Amino acid sequence: MSKHPAPRPELLAPAGSPEAFFAAMEAGADAVYTGLKEFSARAKAKNVSLEELEKMVGYARPLGRKVFVTLNTLVKEGELPLLVETLSALEKMAVGGVILQDLAVWRLAREHFPALELHASTQMTVHNAAGVRMLERMGFSRAVLARELSLAEIAAIRKETTIDLEHFIHVALCFSFSGQCYFSSWLGGKSGNRGRCAQPCRRRYRYRQQEGYYFSTNDLSAIDLLPELAAAGVMSLKIEGRMKSAEYVASVVGAYRKVLDAPLPQRPEALREAKELLKLSFGRLPTKGFLPGGIPTDIAIPALKGATGRFLGDVRAVKGGAVSFKTRDRIHVGDRIRIQPKTDRAGTAFTVKELLVGQRPVKVAQAGSLVTAPSTFRGVFQVGDTVFKVSSEQAFNMSEPACRRKLAHVPPAPRPARLFVALQDDLLIVRAENGAEGFERRYAVETYPASDSPLNAATLRAVFEKTGGSPFVLEDLSTGELPAVVIPPSRLKEIRRDFYADLLLAEETREKKERRHRVETALGALLPAAAPRPARERQFTVGIRDIRDVQIVNDPGVDRVLLPLTPGNLQGFYRLGRRLAGKEQSLVWDLPFFLTDGQWGDYREAIRTLTQAGFTTFRLNNLGHFTLFDGLSGLTLITGYRLFSLNSQALLAWRELGATEATLYIEDDRDNLGAILRRDAGITPALTVYSTVALITSRIPIRNVRSDTPVVSDRGDGYRVDSRSGLSVVTPENDFSLLGRLGELQSLGCGRFTADLSHLGPFSEGGKRVLDALRRDTLVPGTSIFNYESAIE
Repeated sequence: MSKHPAPRPELLAPAGSPEAFFAAMEAGADAVYTGLKEFSARAKAKNVSLEELEKMVGYARPLGRKVFVTLNTLVKEGELPLLVETLSALEKMAVGGVILQDLAVWRLAREHFPALELHASTQMTVHNAAGVRMLERMGFSRAVLARELSLAEIAAIRKETTIDLEHFIHVALCFSFSGQCYFSSWLGGKSGNRGRCAQPCRRRYRYRQQEGYYFSTNDLSAIDLLPELAAAGVMSLKIEGRMKSAEYVASVVGAYRKVLDAPLPQRPEALREAKELLKLSFGRLPTKGFLPGGIPTDIAIPALKGATGRFLGDVRAVKGGAVSFKTRDRIHVGDRIRIQPKTDRAGTAFTVKELLVGQRPVKVAQAGSLVTAPSTFRGVFQVGDTVFKVSSEQAFNMSEPACRRKLAHVPPAPRPARLFVALQDDLLIVRAENGAEGFERRYAVETYPASDSPLNAATLRAVFEKTGGSPFVLEDLSTGELPAVVIPPSRLKEIRRDFYADLLLAEETREKKERRHRVETALGALLPAAAPRPARERQFTVGIRDIRDVQIVNDPGVDRVLLPLTPGNLQGFYRLGRRLAGKEQSLVWDLPFFLTDGQWGDYREAIRTLTQAGFTTFRLNNLGHFTLFDGLSGLTLITGYRLFSLNSQALLAWRELGATEATLYIEDDRDNLGAILRRDAGITPALTVYSTVALITSRIPIRNVRSDTPVVSDRGDGYRVDSRSGLSVVTPENDFSLLGRLGELQSLGCGRFTADLSHLGPFSEGGKRVLDALRRDTLVPGTSIFNYESAIE
């Protein structure tokens, strides 16, 4: 099915720490992915330093393994210089690939660090062949597909594309499409797209009088489907868990390795043993997710707690920091447990350092025992809280200091050496022909006539092959004509030592100079800041849901109308064609961000129809949308906020891909917006200033929940669930609004504003109030400014 099938799929494991890295290596991972302290979508993980990463790459390379690096967060304007330095360091290390979400990373790597292999993160929500084809055009070598696809949909993508496809096989699923969740950021500025998700989806909510975990999914486990995934064209099988322990990594990687390596007749037994191993991973209930096809019934069950770990029991007594409970599973000193309150607050975890059965200290307590586990936390736990075991010390026992010591002893990457040696008079000339410039040293030597075994290429090769503590590996040695003499072996060894030391210093100096030059070139190419230039005038775009409301464009305060391109609105266009005459330039057709391959052809045809009718402006919300406009010209393409624009390099990227207007990111704050607007990226910036925010957009239906009644959090916040076009959209009861601040935004340099009234209707009482506030730039009571006045984390 694949156009370039691999002999077997790659097993890709998480390595959020040095311990997890070695656990993955020992358990048989073909490759690992890890994050740095910055630019990682798992900012709460330990992550690794650049020095540790270089050692990890050096350890993996001789084993034929790869290390990929996640730079898969959105980058703020002020972080671009650090991003440049980071990309330079990664290119120097020759990492296996860089996994990215923000097109700033793509653009800077393509322009200045082209040796880096680029992988599109699942947070780019690439979910169809069009999206993968776009990645191919852009020079990506791998696409990490959205987790909401079936095997049939993956196979269809593989049939139409050529780059590597990667898919998760063991993962704590997000309820939302990855990259499209704003829930955590809405609640407290901790953006999932910046690696700081507070996981509000895992909390308990109330719908009418029924409490449940409505937005919490079970964990994907595709261990039964490995042959089917390979047949569908997936060449990299990815395990999630950069915030997980080394024990988790060892258990999960070991389980999948066992099944992948089992001969076909032995696979059933290997599968049984692997599933026993997976019980040690302390996850939620397993689901195959969307892979088998159709809507999975076991992916989200509101009655199940959202917490991870093996359920041990409920707290029966609390004394100081000690909790007592009847354990449903074996527990021993060294296990890590989490006490989860019945509210939606986060749980508290600690390692069991002391364990009591009654008054008797024990190392191990069997299932059914009433145990007490002391901790240093006081006033935190309550009777009725839930106890989970989240890790054990049994599966991987190399300590963190031991792992770091092991990394410290990894030798530097080998450097090939191709040498030419000649002897002229009493000078031994040694030249390294490694690069265009070459490197030469001349050494004074004493020679003696040779009665037998004169100096020759074999003798010199034997000397220079022993490179000692240097990183060089002799690939080739040639000589000029050599006289029949000998040079004392001690002198040759001394020359070898001095030459390799000088060669290493020269190469490192040259490389450092070249890298610095490239970094300075990249930094110099970043757009310079200028004084704020106020936008000359304001232009208002109003979003509607139904084409029947399109007459709002006749309002003198409305410049454009944003209308979803849906089958219903397309039919309305056919009915209202004459009434839309003359309004073609004022109507922006908004593309749905999720399009299956089955829908793509219909939307392609619809766009052809609309452009032939004179419509020229479209808003794009997914990378795959660009290919819908192949062969068309004279259009205005606008990127929506789902196509992330948090820095000027992303704006440059959108311009290069064909957009002429870009909607800045809805999570952004005032300071970063101002920093972006002070750069001239040659593309018109726009900003959403009123909207309901789709905190979650999901392919998962929420059973028995309707939009007429909110789902309420423990804090009393209400959220509505709207199901349409096969998607579930969760929005807060209060809208997002920057109205009352348009003058400030205009002074920063933005004058194109969108007020999305699709949830209100422009002619409703609420819609009229917003339009009045838009005209007069006044505050709208009961709304939220999101992160505008507090920096997005």
